[in-house]
Amino acid sequence: MSQNFPRPAGPSRGGGRRSRALVPTLIVLAVLAVAYLLVVNFWTERLWFDSVDFTRVFTTQLITRSSLFVVFGLLMAVSIVVNGVIAYRLRPSYRPMSVEQQSLDRYRDAIDPVRSWVLGAAALLVGIIAGASAGGEWTTFQLWLNGTEFGVEDPQFGTDLGFYAFSYPWWRYVVSFGFAIVTLGLIVAAITHYIYGGIRLQTAGEKVSPAAQGHLSLLIGLFILLKGVAYWLDRYAMLIDDNDLFTGGNYADINALLPAKTILIFVAGICAILFFVNVWRRSWMLPGIGAGLLVLSAVLLSGLWPFIVQQFQVNPTEADREAPYIERNIAATRDAYDIDGVDIQSYEAETTVEAGQLADDAGSIPGIRLMDPTVIPPAYQQLQQVRGFYTFAQPADVDRYEINGEVVDSVVAAREIDISGISSEQQNWVNQHTVYTHGFGMVAAYGNRSETDGSPDWIEEDIPSRGDLGDYEPRVYFGENSPEYSIVGAPEGEEPVEYDIPEDPETGGERRNTYDGNGGVSIGSFFNRVLYATKFQEANILLSDRVNSESQILYDRGPRQRVEKVAPWLTVDSNPFPTVVDGRLVWVIDAYTTLNSYPYSQRVSLEEATSDSRIARPALAAQPDDYINYARNSVKATVDAYDGTVTLYEWDNSDPVLQAWMDVFPESVTPRSEISDDLMNHLRYPEDMFKLQRRMLEQYHVTDPFTFYEGTDRWIVPNDPTSNLDIDQPPYYQSIQLPGSDEGVFSLTTTYTPRGRQNLIAFMTVNADARHEDYGQLTALRLPGDTQIDGPGQVANAFESNEEIASQLTLLGAGEGANVEFGNLLTLPVGGGLLYVQPVYVVRQAGDAVYPLLRRVMVRFGTEIGFDTSLQGALDDVFRGESGVETEEEGEIEDAEVPEPEGEGTDTEEPPESEQEPPADSEQSPPADEPDEEAPPADGTLEEAIADAQQAWEDAQAAQSEGRWADYGEALDRLEDALSRADQLSQGE
Repeated sequence: MSQNFPRPAGPSRGGGRRSRALVPTLIVLAVLAVAYLLVVNFWTERLWFDSVDFTRVFTTQLITRSSLFVVFGLLMAVSIVVNGVIAYRLRPSYRPMSVEQQSLDRYRDAIDPVRSWVLGAAALLVGIIAGASAGGEWTTFQLWLNGTEFGVEDPQFGTDLGFYAFSYPWWRYVVSFGFAIVTLGLIVAAITHYIYGGIRLQTAGEKVSPAAQGHLSLLIGLFILLKGVAYWLDRYAMLIDDNDLFTGGNYADINALLPAKTILIFVAGICAILFFVNVWRRSWMLPGIGAGLLVLSAVLLSGLWPFIVQQFQVNPTEADREAPYIERNIAATRDAYDIDGVDIQSYEAETTVEAGQLADDAGSIPGIRLMDPTVIPPAYQQLQQVRGFYTFAQPADVDRYEINGEVVDSVVAAREIDISGISSEQQNWVNQHTVYTHGFGMVAAYGNRSETDGSPDWIEEDIPSRGDLGDYEPRVYFGENSPEYSIVGAPEGEEPVEYDIPEDPETGGERRNTYDGNGGVSIGSFFNRVLYATKFQEANILLSDRVNSESQILYDRGPRQRVEKVAPWLTVDSNPFPTVVDGRLVWVIDAYTTLNSYPYSQRVSLEEATSDSRIARPALAAQPDDYINYARNSVKATVDAYDGTVTLYEWDNSDPVLQAWMDVFPESVTPRSEISDDLMNHLRYPEDMFKLQRRMLEQYHVTDPFTFYEGTDRWIVPNDPTSNLDIDQPPYYQSIQLPGSDEGVFSLTTTYTPRGRQNLIAFMTVNADARHEDYGQLTALRLPGDTQIDGPGQVANAFESNEEIASQLTLLGAGEGANVEFGNLLTLPVGGGLLYVQPVYVVRQAGDAVYPLLRRVMVRFGTEIGFDTSLQGALDDVFRGESGVETEEEGEIEDAEVPEPEGEGTDTEEPPESEQEPPADSEQSPPADEPDEEAPPADGTLEEAIADAQQAWEDAQAAQSEGRWADYGEALDRLEDALSRADQLSQGE
């Protein structure tokens, strides 16, 4: 009867099969997706390197990385598998009954069916990790393979320095990898022996089977043998390791630790032999004694004995004991950082002034830079932006151009595209990636003068570009602010779509452009479009009509980024600069070869040594926090702003590191002889190299080991007095004439103060003109210790505490929206002493226009201070009314209103085919209204007007803080009246 009842429904067999099939399907799909992404990344990288003609760099890296990955990954995987299999095959056929073995039976039963899979998976995983680690050492491997000799021997072993630079790092890695292989093999073997009864920890009688004992003895012997090799390498490592005083071996290292390491090599060798013999002898007694002796020897000889020598021999007379090794450190450091040729001269600086004192300094004074590259970029932005979607790098850069037969220092910046400047309504894919593709032109201003209103005096300006730089290709497709990617190019006859210039002089209307260079990767084929649509996760690359058969995609467009990709072996300077060379706008980038294994050379953090108040600005890239102890400016690189061409020029052909890399990548570096004359005119000494050298010379200007040890003559780079941060003052490019020289030279300069004090102790410069026969010559003017010469911080305090300057600065910053900003505080060795010059800017808001205008110049020589609307006037104030030299300023600065920015007003343009208007310019302030008739003369004196203005300003501040708004308004009226009277009286004097 029960058969009449329906059976309850059971689980669906089909559903179970589908569930079981889904998991492997998802796994396969995930693997395919990862493989596809890897192929996309690989192939797009290959296409990019093809586009810049550095395919060999890509293939060499790929082959080297892949080979190391395969070889070292296989070594690790094979070690895992072989030791696991051997341990399994050596398992005892009989295992004594015990609680321990009964517990392990469950694990053996669970593992046996999948033993091969588990071992294979573990070997694969560890092998991949090991292979990836080895692939990351491709540069170490290539230097070992292609390294050459330095021709210089270390002072301890007489070994060529090429061993430390090229061979030692690779052998150290190989030994460490050997330790990893043996250690993991030992772990796998021990676990397998334990699971299958070869090791019995809780069983009475024999703890390790003879077979397991032989296997483990072999592995331990290999480990100890590697330890002996490591001891041998440790001897050389003493010369590149740090101690409490310096980098390199000190007295205790050389006289105690070095003999200890030599002894330990032999002890480790004997111990390893005992373990190898134990493969057949199979008794732990002798190997155990050997291992104990090795451990005891290591503790006593390499730990306790050097400590005793340090405490009882060195410390009581440390200066005498360490002097020979300090001498080694000084010599090696000065050579490694190329500072051994520094010319340190005594400079008896004058502090008194007299008329005509600067008559012999015509090579320095006319070129004093009043346009600070870190302050004036907002003026470039407001006066030369032209459209809201253009921008300029901050800070600007310093370069030189020949104008009317005279080489002048200039402050330059490239006008780059700024996608963020497009209005929100126009932010779409078409505009961002096919219309606004490039910047336009170079903007340059005289560094040593301004217009009479305080704005920059332009050498090159506007769109289309006009000025004194001649004809050149002005379009900037590759720059520091270029978009992530742009799609350019079109078939012949197609209507141009790229926004080019707002007003064509020929047609009077907007002009469009079609890119005709070869700087990008072709995406005319469907395959390449799919690749880049995946890479940038953008379907429009695949679907948009803007992508055609002639389209190229431009990406990785930053100058530093491009050099770093084609030359991954170089350290790139943090500050590329644009220049016009041979009819092209190019970026110039300095690059360095570095090492961290130069014997006895002092190690330093690259990031810390090159940081200053300029690098603290977000626009500049800081160097990585890598430690180095050798550097050479071996390469000068250029990146063409139009087609992105990267050219690496050999600069220091005596550098063995450069020669090694040129062997790794033949034909990737262009000979120095191919640098054009025009390019040579713009090459300069690099900032980061100079900052490294000045940091090392803080301590290593001293060559006497006892003075070095005492630290009584330590120099310090002073903090930047114009910055609110506790950070170094940057070096400054300026043309100066050193004492005793007949000509001014483009130089990079810095100052030093004694440690713990603010007065000046030295002024240092390097010849930065690549055309000059003394290029790279470091010269330090050392001041006498018995003469007080104020340092930059003290001079800045003197300026601020001067009553006349303080009152004038109060007036300058008293207007609504006004703010006083100080420019770079320059130091020049002129007039037999040291001259400080600092420009003063006023940042005043007029509508949306906010940018600095040069208003005053402050000068100090000795204790005398000059303050005027021109450098000439300030110098004459200091030097009894006649400095003896003429500046190149075109007149005194007039205290006028903020001028209207140049450009095209607030018109908007409509880009064809995009159906979007480009962003309107920011509103520009109208020019100040000019009075219809001359104002009546003011009453009183200038001093009274200034005093009235000061009092009115204080009254206004007090009223505002207390909420007395009627009194506040009345005080502002009095302030305006006093400022007006002061202006009239100052013009009437």
